[in-house]
Amino acid sequence: MDRSSRSRSRSRTRIAVIGIGNDHRRDDGVGWAVVAELARRRLARGVALFRTDGEPTRLIGAWEGARRAIVVDAARSRPSRPGHVHRFRIHDALSPSPHGETSSHGFALGDAVALARVLGRLPTELLVYAVEAADTGPGTALSPPVAAAVLPLVARIERDLAPRGTDSGG
Repeated sequence: MDRSSRSRSRSRTRIAVIGIGNDHRRDDGVGWAVVAELARRRLARGVALFRTDGEPTRLIGAWEGARRAIVVDAARSRPSRPGHVHRFRIHDALSPSPHGETSSHGFALGDAVALARVLGRLPTELLVYAVEAADTGPGTALSPPVAAAVLPLVARIERDLAPRGTDSGG
């Protein structure tokens, strides 16, 4: 899987920002689009950017060694509000989303969290942004509502990355 990184070594990575997705399945590429936009920004030292398909061992490998991980993924929800962003923190247990979202992939983030917990490889803090998808069919362009969510989400993640930036959102 492609990986882009702002840090020179894994041991210096304090924060991993991980986009989950597939840029050939329209809105499923939103995580990768967010990471691509962040790569164009000036980020703090120690921030590493990753793209993954979300397979649990690759996801764990991306956040391994980071004290904080921020994950961005497309989600399906009923009722659907394409482009709506849900933000939640993973604490001791992965709770089901109150709105019934699931990953747009065949597996859930919870699988990776459960495996990482057993292996002792969870980051100290795990923050997830789930962007409601409109279309995950074949194609490379994000749907208009999901594309419109990218820049505001990038700005929100930049605030999460800012020194002393605290937010109790959940």
